[in-house]
Amino acid sequence: MGRTLCFLFLMLLPLGCREKPETQKPPLPQAGRESHLELQYASGFTARTDSSGITYLTISDPWPGASRKFEYALVPREQLASVTLPADAFDAIIPVPVSKLVLTSTTHIPSLEALGALETLVGFPGLDYISSPGVRQRIARGEIAELGANEQLNIEMVMETAPELVVGFGVSDAPGSYRKIADAGIPVVYNGDWMEQNPLGKAEWVKFFGLLLNDLPRAEAYFAEVEAAYLEAREVARSATSQPSVLSGALYRDIWYLPGGDSWAAAFLEDANARYLWADTPGGGSLSLSLEAVLDKGVQADFWVSPSQYTSYSEMAAANPHYEQFRAFRERRIFGYAGTRGPARGLLYYELGPSRPDLILKDLVHYLHPGLLQDYEPVFFKPLKP
Repeated sequence: MGRTLCFLFLMLLPLGCREKPETQKPPLPQAGRESHLELQYASGFTARTDSSGITYLTISDPWPGASRKFEYALVPREQLASVTLPADAFDAIIPVPVSKLVLTSTTHIPSLEALGALETLVGFPGLDYISSPGVRQRIARGEIAELGANEQLNIEMVMETAPELVVGFGVSDAPGSYRKIADAGIPVVYNGDWMEQNPLGKAEWVKFFGLLLNDLPRAEAYFAEVEAAYLEAREVARSATSQPSVLSGALYRDIWYLPGGDSWAAAFLEDANARYLWADTPGGGSLSLSLEAVLDKGVQADFWVSPSQYTSYSEMAAANPHYEQFRAFRERRIFGYAGTRGPARGLLYYELGPSRPDLILKDLVHYLHPGLLQDYEPVFFKPLKP
């Protein structure tokens, strides 16, 4: 499904790892003076560049329970003929800058856009999920191939696009199709941005693409702007004289799914100076609660944020009349992102939101603290319709 990571899908993810441990790799080469990539928030990757200009990229947390790290050598193209590296020390040796690549997650597209590199994208699984106007223009011109589904990529189509690299992801292991692609000689690099729980940590993965595209200064400048805007919005929120209580999530069948206290979504609410009612629960995933438990704790919440797929009060009431017991429902203080979609009906929140946490935070501050952000127009979150 091209990874528009819907909230409910993440709620139901199995946390077991099916990955098979591999044999121990030899130590990575050491080559004189090194520089290390500065990362302030992201924890899932590191990179160091030696004196010859080769960058050693390590992905340490690609999916829950991963049993090993993934190591890649990024070699400047002009040095390929003169560099000798031990192939068994790396999961892939990649010439940079990469000029043709396949992405498998909509969350990666904004990084290409920020780096002015949309022309490098030649294939994607699930084109209908993409909202980016620039990418949709290239799709309309037939410049980006449809590759099926992330879990079962169309190997023949991948080979036809002849990418230099596939940027993949896994939820409990690497899909088998990735191994077939790697066996065919196309490097696969795993991106674990979705594992980050710090909002700025997710956004900092733009530097990962800066390394692959050999445009790290531009990636660092872009992230610095996002970081500054986020921190400014957080300071504005802290100036609020009240701290409203917040409920989140909704029922799926008989279970109410809502963010855990250490999750990405909960971090936004904390930075928006709100009192998330489940902030003290451990874990970065989701909580699975009964309706009774949520009613007991959240019936008097001031606001209700992200009520799953719902976009109107009438839709919610029709789905379950118990929703009407909540104060936030009765006082029409519910807002969500399900109604903000791109041209092909993909959810903009899941595509653009991880790379623009500043906009998510500003949306929340706008609703939770009316008047603090003058003349601000929300991007992702909208009030529910009648």
